[in-house]
Amino acid sequence: MRISWHRKIVYVLAIALSVLYLLWRVLFTIPWHAHLFTLIFALMLVGSEIVSNLTAFVLIIFRILESKKNHKLVIPKFDLSQPVPAIDVLIVTHNEDVALLRKTVNATTFMDYPEKYKVHIYIADDGNRPEVQQLATEYHVGYITMENNKKAKAGNINHAMAQLDSPLFAIFDTDMIPFSNFLMSSVPFFTTNWAQRVADDNETKPLGFVQTPQSFYNADIFQFNLFSENYVANEQDYFSRDVNVLNGYNETALFTGSNAVFLRAAIDEVGGFPTDTITEDFELGTQINMAGYTSLATTQPVSSGITPVDVKGVIKQRTRWARGVIQSCRNLHIFWNPRLSLINRIILINTYLYWWTFTRRLIYIAAPLLYALFKVQVVNANFWVLMIIWAPGYFLLHYVLSDASSKIRNERWGEIQETFFAPYLFIPVFLETIGIKAKKFKVTEKNVKFSFKDRLYILPYLFLWSMTLLAIIKFNYGKWGSEIIVGSVITFWLVMHFINLSFCLFVSMKRDIYRKSERFAREAPGKVLIPGTNRWARFTTRDVSEGGFSFEFKDQSIRMPQGQPFSGILYRHHHPIRFTSKVVRVVEREPVWYAVTINIEQARDQNNYLELIHDGDNQLLPKAQDNWITPLDELHMNVLMHLKNIERTLTSFMRQNS
Repeated sequence: MRISWHRKIVYVLAIALSVLYLLWRVLFTIPWHAHLFTLIFALMLVGSEIVSNLTAFVLIIFRILESKKNHKLVIPKFDLSQPVPAIDVLIVTHNEDVALLRKTVNATTFMDYPEKYKVHIYIADDGNRPEVQQLATEYHVGYITMENNKKAKAGNINHAMAQLDSPLFAIFDTDMIPFSNFLMSSVPFFTTNWAQRVADDNETKPLGFVQTPQSFYNADIFQFNLFSENYVANEQDYFSRDVNVLNGYNETALFTGSNAVFLRAAIDEVGGFPTDTITEDFELGTQINMAGYTSLATTQPVSSGITPVDVKGVIKQRTRWARGVIQSCRNLHIFWNPRLSLINRIILINTYLYWWTFTRRLIYIAAPLLYALFKVQVVNANFWVLMIIWAPGYFLLHYVLSDASSKIRNERWGEIQETFFAPYLFIPVFLETIGIKAKKFKVTEKNVKFSFKDRLYILPYLFLWSMTLLAIIKFNYGKWGSEIIVGSVITFWLVMHFINLSFCLFVSMKRDIYRKSERFAREAPGKVLIPGTNRWARFTTRDVSEGGFSFEFKDQSIRMPQGQPFSGILYRHHHPIRFTSKVVRVVEREPVWYAVTINIEQARDQNNYLELIHDGDNQLLPKAQDNWITPLDELHMNVLMHLKNIERTLTSFMRQNS
């Protein structure tokens, strides 16, 4: 991302004005003689502002450094004049659904590599499940099991690695399905690094690992529950495809647990995967960096997994990540460890502070509520002085953050996501910080099971939303003219939080899931045997799923009625997939297209069909934020959608009781 010199001046000016504002806040606005509660909250508020600005400064400075170095990540090609390294591919599983595991195992067998006999695939199953061993036998891959594993995922991996010896090592979670180009998009970084080290060993550091993006083929909880599958990128894309790539430009990308390739020697040098934390990935990556190895993150997804869409599952997942990162930061002594480089220390501290974002978000929500409802003033400032000192820096900094951020996610959407997690993460982060650990953690459940208890997760948002609405009404009731102007800052923050909390209410409302499997946009050729004839008609798929696909005939004069059974052949890279099917829907548009079921009998054909589905990201989901759709547009759409749901429910109820 190139930044022109005049944009850099604006970036620096935004930082300067923000620093000036923070100095004013600390020196002139803290109510030192107020009640103890007020003083404590005032200090928490100003501390939150300082930390929020510092994390913003880090992003801006890293973006300027990226532009200065003119980084452009290009995947190198294999130098086939050099020996092709062997690689062990480890799929780690505990108690996940075998059907989900099958997709990942199947995909690993289709990965391209110059010398495929050097790719050794293993399933590491610490659950000792016979069905998993049978799966390994079916796909002719290795099966490594263990008993009495008390060291969780790290223990399972270390046990498996003790039996492997290839110079490179790739790791996948059960649900993270690699694309066929995974190895071709990651291993060449190592071979290139090795060649560079031979040419100049003193100037080239060894590459420890390559982290590819965490990508997901289903809509996440924000996309799905907010009816935003077409407008908003996955919430985790911002870190995986932007922030961590920036970390990689500084040779210290973070390991995020799956779909990464390691130099085996680097793992051995640091003693294997750490077992004293629940985020062994985060800690291992940093240990490798401290040992003198570099790490990088790529931008293009070369694998894809499934993300939970229920509130309970998402909250549990983030709680585990939050506690784990706090544990690992404590283990690594990130604030004073002499083995950490300055850049690495900044990245780790920034990561640590991220998990305090949710506490800061609650403080920001509470501050205007205290003043509007209870006249508790935590900032001593004249309105006009505040406008002169606060407003220019605040709005310019937010403009710069918007400009410096990628197109994946804008800042307003980030605030909504922070608000959603805030009520459930601030306590675990605080408890873990003072050394109170959770008793146990479970693997995040990917198969969604909704219950009445899930609806109770709405309560914190409903409480804060109600308080904010009450505060807006009470604070502005009966005010006119200059009173409204002077109180506009409080009203501004109340309205902003009210909008964010409204989104949180909608996210926490269950949206019915009708599809049994995800659809993927895929254009694959095929042919249909027209029923009652010996004639074959060619078609091209529009999208595919595990339950069926949709297609268009090349010859639009051909018609099949709904309910028509038929047989046909699909092609994946010239590999025929024989199937039987039935038309379940005919869409009379231009061109006419058909939605059909699919039934495949042969195992080889089934494997090829699974690969057709999962070899590539889900192009039906956006990779960037649609900035033409504003939060108000989204809010309006969600109100309408939920009103329609209420109308349908009432209509159905009246029909049943009429």
